Amino acid sequence: MNGNRFGRLFQVTTYGESHGDAMGVTVSGCPAGLELDEDDVQAELDRRKPGQSMITTSRGEPDAVSINSGVQDGYTTGTPIGMVIENKDARSGKYEPYVTAPRPSHGDFTYSAKFGTRNWGGGGRSSARETVNWVAAGAIAKKVLETRDVRVKAHVNQIGDIEAPEVSFEQMLENTEENPVRCADPDTAEEMRELIDEYQEQGDSIGGSIYFEAQGVPRGLGAPRFDAFPSRLGQAMMSIPATTAFEFGLGREAREWTGKDRNEDWEFSSDGDPVPEGNKHGGLQGGITTGEPIYGEITWHAPTSIPKKQKTVDWETGEEKEIQVVGRHDPVLPPRAVPVVEAMLNLTILDFMLLGGRINPDRLDDQPGEYDTDYHPSSPQNK
Repeated sequence: MNGNRFGRLFQVTTYGESHGDAMGVTVSGCPAGLELDEDDVQAELDRRKPGQSMITTSRGEPDAVSINSGVQDGYTTGTPIGMVIENKDARSGKYEPYVTAPRPSHGDFTYSAKFGTRNWGGGGRSSARETVNWVAAGAIAKKVLETRDVRVKAHVNQIGDIEAPEVSFEQMLENTEENPVRCADPDTAEEMRELIDEYQEQGDSIGGSIYFEAQGVPRGLGAPRFDAFPSRLGQAMMSIPATTAFEFGLGREAREWTGKDRNEDWEFSSDGDPVPEGNKHGGLQGGITTGEPIYGEITWHAPTSIPKKQKTVDWETGEEKEIQVVGRHDPVLPPRAVPVVEAMLNLTILDFMLLGGRINPDRLDDQPGEYDTDYHPSSPQNK
């Protein structure tokens, strides 16, 4: 099974199953000289871990991280960083009824059809628990980007039909972590919480979306076509389990705008550089960053593990049967997905900054030279 690595220069390789012994991640490409300890990573993992409130799964995982390579005396050495998060509260017995009788809208049947086998406890490799690895890696990327004044934040902007008003970046920084829904508008957060409670009481679930924003990203990152910044960012976001849509800038609303209305004239900044007069493009033009804030939205469908009775078939016995999925599951996904979105955005930005020569890939304390828009590590003129 491939597809377990993300990134070009800042590479993240993960392993582990939901009910296995542990989750793990190896981060290659982190420059030497970054001050890093387990507390830095743990702070991000604590935001993602289960059992935070009544609107998350009650699975009792401490998600305690151990760094076992790549750090010496509190600083990264430039060698691969290995991290392990042990699984402490797996209960696989409740999944035995679904070994040959797939739960509706899960990956049970597709995994078995492809591989002829699967780790069925808790969904195995298809479980969103795997994102604990991404958040651990994203915590390192975040620390590197902070040395270059790049900031990333996200918040839950919609649950069901309840949508938050537009909020500022500062409001996201101040308010997102102040409520269990992780919505930066407190009044809307309360409405969302009430709606989630209603679905949870009915034994059902509900979908939603997350707004994200990155500030301080330099212009010139990305390349046309398959290495376009939005192309790879879209891949990162759509890799998150249960996502159904990725947008940036105007997103789907762009279909309602004329070319004249959407186009943004050019003007000179106070520094004399050409800049677009607005940012309907979400910080991305021609697949390349403009230096304006990058922003967008990701949508999640409702969690598929619900206690309401549903129908399935057993491919081994040939029976049709009624099942009721029991266990510990989230009634809504975006609240715990906020740190996952931030992690994937941090990982994508850092990888592009390393590829673009904005950060020395070997030593963090060495400042790169003047930025070359044609820079690529494999280019003859850069060898």
